[in-house]
Amino acid sequence: MHSGHACNVEEERYSERVYTIREGEMLELTCLVTGHPRPQIRWTKTAGSVSDRFQDSSVFNETLHIAKIQRHQGGRYYCKAENGLGSPAIKSIRVDVYYLDEPVVTVHQSIGEAKEQFYYERTVFLRCIANSNPPIRYSWFRGRDVLSQGSDKGVEIYEPFFTQLQGETKILKLKNLRPKDYANYSCIASVRNVCGIADRRVVFRLTNKTAPASIKLLVEDPIVVNPGQTVSLVCITTGGEPTPSLNWTLSSGSLPEKSLMKDGTLTLPAIASEDAGIYSCIASNNVGNPAKKSTTIIVRALKKGRFWITPDPYHNDDNIQIGREVKISCQVEATPPEELQFSWLKNGRPLRSSERMVITQTDPDISPGTTNLDIIDLKFTDFGTYTCVAALRGGAIPEISIDVNISSTTVPPLFFSFLVPPNLTVPRGKSPMAVREGDTVELECLVSGKPKPIILWSRADKEAPMPDGSMQMETYDGVLRIVNVSREMSGSYRCQTSQYNGFNVKPREAVIELIVRYPPAVEPVWQEVRQGLGRTVSMNCRVLRAHPSRVLRYEWRLGSRLLHAGTFDSRDDTDYTVRNLAREGYGEYTCDIINEVGPGRCTFLVTGETPPTRHHPAAECFNFH
Repeated sequence: MHSGHACNVEEERYSERVYTIREGEMLELTCLVTGHPRPQIRWTKTAGSVSDRFQDSSVFNETLHIAKIQRHQGGRYYCKAENGLGSPAIKSIRVDVYYLDEPVVTVHQSIGEAKEQFYYERTVFLRCIANSNPPIRYSWFRGRDVLSQGSDKGVEIYEPFFTQLQGETKILKLKNLRPKDYANYSCIASVRNVCGIADRRVVFRLTNKTAPASIKLLVEDPIVVNPGQTVSLVCITTGGEPTPSLNWTLSSGSLPEKSLMKDGTLTLPAIASEDAGIYSCIASNNVGNPAKKSTTIIVRALKKGRFWITPDPYHNDDNIQIGREVKISCQVEATPPEELQFSWLKNGRPLRSSERMVITQTDPDISPGTTNLDIIDLKFTDFGTYTCVAALRGGAIPEISIDVNISSTTVPPLFFSFLVPPNLTVPRGKSPMAVREGDTVELECLVSGKPKPIILWSRADKEAPMPDGSMQMETYDGVLRIVNVSREMSGSYRCQTSQYNGFNVKPREAVIELIVRYPPAVEPVWQEVRQGLGRTVSMNCRVLRAHPSRVLRYEWRLGSRLLHAGTFDSRDDTDYTVRNLAREGYGEYTCDIINEVGPGRCTFLVTGETPPTRHHPAAECFNFH
């Protein structure tokens, strides 16, 4: 008896069963098992015949049920039964999912004879292709006449070498085009009605006007727009028979959700920076290669304004001194970079480049979006607030202003206290940091300096991402806050001063050790044990991992009653045995393995009936339904 909607169940070599089913139908595989105590059953799957290893995804039930099976769910399924006596019984069945997609006919000319007009050529190729299982058998018709090899001297039907391992893809070659070759060509794809799958037909009309698609974009390239604008990309066909279909794509992924497409026009309302990219119009009519034309949308933006101060670039010194040079650098991220322009102010008044105040813009290939103010031979009169202003030409985007204060209340003879090189330390008692899994932790590096620099955080002990998924995080107060910390986050974290918003000197850094404590992970988490009265039941609970792992104790209970307790020595598991099982011995047994964080629990549900006359291991044969 077979459940579900199987087309066929047959035996293959080595007695493996093959269950064929049509895509979209219901699959039910039932594993009938004998043995006492009653065996536990688990279904697992591997892809095809690549591996016989059991996978993590399992179904603990006699019947495996898939409501609408899809082609990717085909493969080898295993039923494993065990009851603790003898070796587990394992049987497999291969599920073969049958399907047939709509065929598509594509038309090509001989590449070596290509000219301006597509069908002034002498040779034309029609290719029919469809996805299927089992392989397709193709047949060609011209009008109502069957085309076969040798039936027409002007027609060849052949299978290209590169498809011979994929099925029976057939190419129709029309040599020396004749008037009668301009006709309706039908390709019929058949899987010979297996699983009741009907043949599929596609028709292509070949005429003396048949031509590949050609298109034109009625937009500039690139298109530079302001955020919030509505952008329309217009694509029109300039040729092609049959009439091509038009579609738009975005190189970085799917089109924005808010985009609208109609008759080849793509509209992007209220465009944002994340919508920028290369948009392509693709026209296809299955004749020749699809036509494609692209344009780039650039959305204006200014962000991440930063500055840094370099003490005299010609002396290896972390301090600024009177009579020496000081360089103030200002950087922003600008889109498009060629529209970026800078200006400098001192105490709110425009500052022009001079012999002692030299304003330059860095080579964009070396340090894009950067301007420098070099103060030559620093004097007391140079105290003040210097402002770097970044803007895009046209003024539609708000400008960014960055203030750097050069002032002091006390003026030593040679050294100025208004600028102090950075320093970085870890507070006492803040490393190592030990926290429970799931808690919130704050890693702290004390940072000093005038101005105070941005702190960069990264993993110091391994090439692993930070908690937010990035390889590096920034903080302005020296505190890295991690919410819902997990055991994978254990390790060393490096805090480091950046050059931004501070001194452009050798970075200072420190390391903090994070230790995440978590309760023991154990197996089995849950297990049903079936045994008859008067028999022996053995249960085993094993530690997989725990932190800390050095102080572990265990407690066995039946319900709330403590049965046995102890501590681990060199073992990583504990056993509990019930001999001569009585009725009051049935119930839920728990084993808690405990460290200072908490317990990990194994649960065993012991059930049974009157003692049988014999014990049988799980049976070695299965019936699949």
